[in-house]
Amino acid sequence: MACEGACSKGEIARRSANLVAHRMARDSTVRICLGGAFTKDTGQRELVRRAKLVIAIEGCFISCSSRMMKGALKGLEPVIVQADTLYDADLPFGIDEVSEEELSECARVVAETVVKEHINAVPPGKKISKNENVCCTSS
Repeated sequence: MACEGACSKGEIARRSANLVAHRMARDSTVRICLGGAFTKDTGQRELVRRAKLVIAIEGCFISCSSRMMKGALKGLEPVIVQADTLYDADLPFGIDEVSEEELSECARVVAETVVKEHINAVPPGKKISKNENVCCTSS
């Protein structure tokens, strides 16, 4: 899951989730539509239910995506990655105030960290038990 906030931090979280699910770990992750999963109990929410690991890439400390989904799916305990703590840039609020290059670089740093620390950290063939964090990134 990922923040979909309209600020630069939300944009970085969104781009990071896209990088993880569509480029860096495409064989082991899926990206959901956060709006679809939150508002209606359809396939998007079912993907989250069935996931062995749910990663929430949050733009900031408010953690909107995981808070929303915890309201929709009782007992959901995602791994929360606070994206703005992983890059050094001091960004303004507005997306249009940040260059495309800086947004992309910050998103790359976050995505690489997610893959290294949360996706590739699970040894191949190891099953994650029900008691461990339950991989799917969403938007």
